[in-house]
Amino acid sequence: MLIVGSGPAGADLAWRLASGGADVLLVDRLADLTRAAFSSAALPLAAVREHHLPETVIAARWRGWQLLGPGPSERLWMADEPLGAVLDFGALRQWMAQRAAAAGARVQLGVHCEGWRASGAGARVQLRDPDGQRRTLHPRWLVDATGQQRALLGEPPPSADPLVAGVGVEWLLQVDPPRWRRWAEQLSFMLGSDWVPQGYGWVFPMQPGVLKLGICRLQDAGTAQPPLQGLLRQLQVRLGLADATVLDRHGGLVRSSIRRREPHRRGPLLGLGDAVSTANLLGGEGIRHALSSSATLAPLLLAALAGHPQALDPYPRRLRRRLGWRWSLSGRLAQRTWLGLRTPAADRRLERLLTGLEACNAEDLAALLFNYRFERYGLRALPYALGWR
Repeated sequence: MLIVGSGPAGADLAWRLASGGADVLLVDRLADLTRAAFSSAALPLAAVREHHLPETVIAARWRGWQLLGPGPSERLWMADEPLGAVLDFGALRQWMAQRAAAAGARVQLGVHCEGWRASGAGARVQLRDPDGQRRTLHPRWLVDATGQQRALLGEPPPSADPLVAGVGVEWLLQVDPPRWRRWAEQLSFMLGSDWVPQGYGWVFPMQPGVLKLGICRLQDAGTAQPPLQGLLRQLQVRLGLADATVLDRHGGLVRSSIRRREPHRRGPLLGLGDAVSTANLLGGEGIRHALSSSATLAPLLLAALAGHPQALDPYPRRLRRRLGWRWSLSGRLAQRTWLGLRTPAADRRLERLLTGLEACNAEDLAALLFNYRFERYGLRALPYALGWR
């Protein structure tokens, strides 16, 4: 059993399979899993508990939401108790790989997968090791956990449900204690075309003295879009963080389809996590949903490894059911909100939606933004999501 990609989905699947007695090899092209650690990595507490995440991967806890914009508008919702955590994504990946290894999986870093093809009852896979040496493996099953790159699955066939791409840039900033406290215990978002056209910005707290400052937007081939680095610098100045020391700069791409109907399997090859569009475009959230794909696939794959390959047949259907019917609605809302957010008229529409949510509490917003429970807000949210106003 070979898994290519040691992100949250791949490492979690390796741990689940090894814990079930499978012989698992997990490889990743990175020699250091703390590198290229792009992820806003904000989770609700329920997800932290469900996946038994240790304190070592938690950078901060949050209990509220702050929204700046559109325009001069400011809104704040705070709960009495923590509602979630902001993770250290590099530490998370490292811990998950170590957990897989402790369960018996073989973890090899700095290894590139150069190609594969179906061969007999399994796959023939070409790997290149850190020293440049090449080797060929013949696993019965092969998993593409390389994220939006889809390095093994390749691009999905053209369809009426194409991939929608969002690109983001994030800086880690070192600030003095008073400025860190200004943003502590809350997830802060900057919304509106005067902040980030066709996207949004954020400030999340990390360890004391460290903040995450980032922006993300959907890509629009029909519109000239300003460079992200310049937008992020403007955001830094506007928020009073211009003189903060930049500790790290990183970025990444999210690509998902709205309805998630692309193939999840090619013979002995199975897609996992972002490789089968589990990153949600509304908030660019991927970690929880990638782990859901692992939890869905693992028991089916264990059954296949035990000699029952037909057990894998319901994988796409079960994953769609696990993600839920609200998934496509949240994707439509993401397209409508972010792609259209480049004019004063779009700002006014968003302002009306946010005004309608002012009566909510912080817990309600967590249910809306993490569980996509739009139906709880009736005429305040559904008409906007469906394009009626």
